[in-house]
Amino acid sequence: MGESTQSWERARQVLEEAGLPADLLTRVRPLTGGTYNTVEELLLADGSRYVLKVAPAPTVPGLRYESRLLVSEVEFYRAAAEAGVTAPHVVAFGGDTAAPRLLMTACPGDPWNGSLTELERAPLRTELGRQVARLHRVTGPGFGYPSGALGPLVPDWRTAFAAMIEAVLDDARRYRARLPRPADEVARTIQAALPALDEVTTPCLVHFDLWDGNILLERPVGEQPRIGGLIDGERMFWGDPLADFVSLALLGDIKKDEAFLAGYREAGGRLEFDAPARLRLALYRAYLYLIMLAETVPRAVDADKERWVQEVVAPELVAALEEIEEPAPV
Repeated sequence: MGESTQSWERARQVLEEAGLPADLLTRVRPLTGGTYNTVEELLLADGSRYVLKVAPAPTVPGLRYESRLLVSEVEFYRAAAEAGVTAPHVVAFGGDTAAPRLLMTACPGDPWNGSLTELERAPLRTELGRQVARLHRVTGPGFGYPSGALGPLVPDWRTAFAAMIEAVLDDARRYRARLPRPADEVARTIQAALPALDEVTTPCLVHFDLWDGNILLERPVGEQPRIGGLIDGERMFWGDPLADFVSLALLGDIKKDEAFLAGYREAGGRLEFDAPARLRLALYRAYLYLIMLAETVPRAVDADKERWVQEVVAPELVAALEEIEEPAPV
């Protein structure tokens, strides 16, 4: 059976199981940009659009936290709906337990790219700040990944984050990923700073993958562009809201994004870049950049991507670790 035939039959089956008119299916289109799940857009003759995500088989190499990612994605969309934030709505979730499937509504628009003028960009970043502040008002029953990939949720953030760091460093060792410092040295640096996390006492919704590619922009004819949806919530966890500012300013500095910060504060987001907050932010940067380095091996990235990760991401990890090592001001 060809891949396209298999995709078509799977799409019809998923639609039928969800009580939707499978006979109206007119197109199944692969969506690129994802790095783990199979993602397809389903177009029906009545104009309705859905997105189908299928998890890879358990035998496919991945990082430990990526187990049961779709469980976390469902949780994110449920929470986003509670927060009144533009995001897909879950239509159906289930299927084969070895490779579960998620059917959701499709949001309008295309991934944010560099084509915006500054006049367009500033109000969009302000609106994004408002939406992220609303997300951060949603709280969970404990800290950690709701998927259970690293174990059950725990009552304190320090314990949860320590497990997250331990898991990604174990992955890096297992896959022999190229890190700019030895994994044991990275572990010691981060562990020494973990007490800084004790001031985080409320488990808040954190998307943790809000780079431009996961923010859809809708461009109605004759109108200003607007946010069509926040997508790919599969890497969410319950934790410190500050962690979201890493991907929101990927490989950059969120403190320079004045429009975003204005919207975030306007919608009630609490934010201070004092010394304790900067230390926590450095810890979260280190975590994300460790993921980006470790995943190159199971993803089997090409030479260009490997070179980019080593030339761009690895120095950012070193910078984050050096910031963590800096003595606190007296």
